[in-house]
Amino acid sequence: MTILVTGATGRVGRHVVQQLVTRGADVRVLSRDPAKAEFPAGVKVVKGDLLDIASLRAAFSGVNTLFLLNAVTGDEFTQALITLNIARESGVDRVVYLSVLHADRFVNVPHFAVKFGAERMLESMGFSATILRPSYFIDNDLTIKDVIFNHDVYPMPIGAKGVAMVDARDIGEVAAIELIRREQAAGKLPIETINLVGPDTLTGPDVAAIWSDVLGRPIVYGGDDPTGFEQNLATFMPRWMAYEMRLMTERFVGDGMIPEAGDVARLTKILGRPLHSYRNFATQIAAAAAKPI
Repeated sequence: MTILVTGATGRVGRHVVQQLVTRGADVRVLSRDPAKAEFPAGVKVVKGDLLDIASLRAAFSGVNTLFLLNAVTGDEFTQALITLNIARESGVDRVVYLSVLHADRFVNVPHFAVKFGAERMLESMGFSATILRPSYFIDNDLTIKDVIFNHDVYPMPIGAKGVAMVDARDIGEVAAIELIRREQAAGKLPIETINLVGPDTLTGPDVAAIWSDVLGRPIVYGGDDPTGFEQNLATFMPRWMAYEMRLMTERFVGDGMIPEAGDVARLTKILGRPLHSYRNFATQIAAAAAKPI
């Protein structure tokens, strides 16, 4: 049978697809613009989106298992619930859902509350599901590397409690492992939740210190200022989204994103290797930037 992947062109989705292909899975992806989608040979691309009912029904034909990833949008909850309803209608009950760490606690943050709502639907409607709860993506910091490199500041207000940042490659590989496990199961498996975290729980000053070591010059932490962060984001993204990012960073500062005991060991066992670290990420980015054009 076929595994359907949504969000396949994004930071996590592309790793999910590649890992599934590497493991010999039959993969189908849903894309708004198949002409712009680049995937490994053998991956079938279906045109459509999560609010197009006809395209969803077509995409689910012959599918046994779903990877559901929703982008942060104003209609994210509608997309998630419609997709799960169409999956259920199509006889698809095996799902791996990309939620977020502390979805059940940070409920004042819209996209956290949305994901917790989708988790509840998976549970209440009898899906056989793995709920993946990743922490803040290490790879998100690609968007601020120019600030680090050109202004010697780490600007993300992640606070002093600590955030267990996770690499998108680790997310994608765990997702693929769980998709294949669900796909190949002889019967219905119980719902399971997996926290996806990195090997280190880092504060803002910790991350700045890593960049200082890697770049060989002082990099300072920009401080705990979610309001200023919102104001900066609002210059290039919708104001509602900038405000949502502020709410998220307020929770980082106030609560942190702390793994539970055993999370790192559990992920290491699933992957059969160590988790990718933030230092590894920073070292690779610095090395790439140092290469002559």
